[in-house]
Amino acid sequence: MTRKMIHFSRAFLPCAIISSLIIVFGIVGFFIRGINFGIDYKPGLIEEIRVAPAVMDITYSGSANVTFDITNTKADIVISGTGAENETKEFKFTDNQTVNALAESLRTVDGVNVTVNSYGDSATSELFVNSDVSNKLTSTAYRLYSAGKINAQIADVRQALASVSGVSIKQLGSGSDMSFQIRMADNGDGTSSRQLQETVISKLSEKFGADNIAVVKTDFIGSNFSKTIALQSIILLAATVALIWLYSAIRFHWDFALGAVIALFHDSLMMMTFIVWSQMEFSTMIVAAILTIVGYSINDTIVILDRERSLLPVLETKKFNDILDQALTDTLSRSIITTATTMFAAASLYIFTTGEIKNFALALIVGLISGCYSSIFISSGFISATRKNWKPEYGIHHSLRMHKGVLDTGVTV
Repeated sequence: MTRKMIHFSRAFLPCAIISSLIIVFGIVGFFIRGINFGIDYKPGLIEEIRVAPAVMDITYSGSANVTFDITNTKADIVISGTGAENETKEFKFTDNQTVNALAESLRTVDGVNVTVNSYGDSATSELFVNSDVSNKLTSTAYRLYSAGKINAQIADVRQALASVSGVSIKQLGSGSDMSFQIRMADNGDGTSSRQLQETVISKLSEKFGADNIAVVKTDFIGSNFSKTIALQSIILLAATVALIWLYSAIRFHWDFALGAVIALFHDSLMMMTFIVWSQMEFSTMIVAAILTIVGYSINDTIVILDRERSLLPVLETKKFNDILDQALTDTLSRSIITTATTMFAAASLYIFTTGEIKNFALALIVGLISGCYSSIFISSGFISATRKNWKPEYGIHHSLRMHKGVLDTGVTV
């Protein structure tokens, strides 16, 4: 039983014109509106903070230079300076399992004063310090924090920083290991990294209390580094397309391979057109969406190309477009079903998520539609253009086909 052939080839030229106009529209939009780069591609602040109570304050009233260091297993007090006996006093957490026990041990050091503010029975293994404060002990209290004692959720942190523009927040870890990574872009208004950091700490202090905010790590990304990330993303996409072209060229004829690559460029440019005009934030998640679509689209295109190649020796016709039409007809249901099922997952992500994942899902939906469209009309349309002077070859291929009992459409009986 043969399938009724759909004449997709009649739409090759109109689709090529429409796609070209959309891509030109995207290029115009790039120069008019530009790309809304996310903080992954902008200079700015990256800060990891924890919300926890200050359970212990340490001060020093002596004349020596005293520093305090802490790890997951112990605390060290290093004493040095003129007139002092240089030494390091070690306090293992196995010997001082609670905050109260550690406080008693630290008080044995001359000039060191310790005040336990709260949670004296909490484990010393949960203690950490504010990396934004010098670890040199002075008359000003040096604070130790205990993890997992305040039930702060990422929604609370986002609410606290809602009035600050250009902020991205990510939760790291869970339970007692929970921390929050905060990214804030430098918009070029002359704001220093320290001012950005103070803005974040101020807003969080208003929400959770100044004594409950500790900075774990702070980094400031300069403009050169952000440009490097952008360049690496472009190189990654170009390398991916180049490897796909190499694979296609080995497996198929050069025009089949080039048609597949043109379809990939088409999908990438379509997605960029949507991103430019929608002003969707361009982040590493969007790059991931583009690479996902590149992989998905080439898979769909390869199936179609493989069907076209298999029909070449068995389909008796004088028009190469008949081969393309038959191949597209045979694979149409597969293309629609695989696209639709993947779109269900992407649509669910778009409906039920927020932030970068929602943008990722939206970009994925646009790319899936473009990928299915380009596999059918753009890739095959290019192959049709390169083989407009194609001449059929029967002979041995036709004899072999008849010997195997294959019908003209390539359906085995």
